[in-house]
Amino acid sequence: MTTRAETIAKTTAVFNSAADYFDHPVLDFWDRFGQQTIDRLSLTLGDRVLDVCCGTGASAIPSALRVGPTGQVLGADLAESLLELARQKSQQKGLKNITFQVGDFEHLGLPDASFDAVVSVFGIFFVPDMVAATQELWRMVRPGGQLAITSWGNKIFEPATQFFWEAIEAERPDLCKKFTPWERISQPNSLKALLESGGATQVEVLAENALHPLSSPEDWWTMILGGGLRGTIDQLTPEEKARLRQANLGYLQNNHIQTLESEVLYAIAQKQTEYNTARV
Repeated sequence: MTTRAETIAKTTAVFNSAADYFDHPVLDFWDRFGQQTIDRLSLTLGDRVLDVCCGTGASAIPSALRVGPTGQVLGADLAESLLELARQKSQQKGLKNITFQVGDFEHLGLPDASFDAVVSVFGIFFVPDMVAATQELWRMVRPGGQLAITSWGNKIFEPATQFFWEAIEAERPDLCKKFTPWERISQPNSLKALLESGGATQVEVLAENALHPLSSPEDWWTMILGGGLRGTIDQLTPEEKARLRQANLGYLQNNHIQTLESEVLYAIAQKQTEYNTARV
């Protein structure tokens, strides 16, 4: 059984490796889903925001723009390589109200009720105990504040992802995953149940069907290198990698696939104010 420390180490290594393609224009969906997460929050000037598993700032930077110079955003991630890119992007935008730090979000040691919003986009499913992780995030939300957790639904860049795993099984069956961590919360009701199990209240979940265009089959390989699938790619020999790449590109080209389909789930929870809590 994989230990928590091993899971953290593996996740850190995968996304440090993927940093070289993570912000490639082909992967602009990170920014799109990050922005859409923040658009669903009622952030105002002066608010304090915590963004965990923040990557290169896809949701942290929009938060900083929304809360203004009197607000404050803290972004935390395991991958220093991603955080360095986030710092560069925030500096280019002249943002002085945002800080990025390496950290395991389950052990940041931050005070209770210290943020107006706590955000996690495509990150909660990497931890083995998602309920405990949600409890920790909810603990840091102030009364009247919000928790936003964005995750994948049933479809993630299909039909390309399904073929990717079929090709992996043919090339290296030992690397073929029969289960992916986000499957635990790939339904709106299971994501809502997670937040409620973590203590969150007034939970609403919205499912969005998103389409991602491909200008060429090569775009799919770039997406593979810039995301979580990179961990599988890095375990292949150069020869295996070349065959897998050719198989994926050939599949897209032969089937004339120019658009990939995904489902994204946005969960927003609202914490009761102290006044309302006292009345219950």
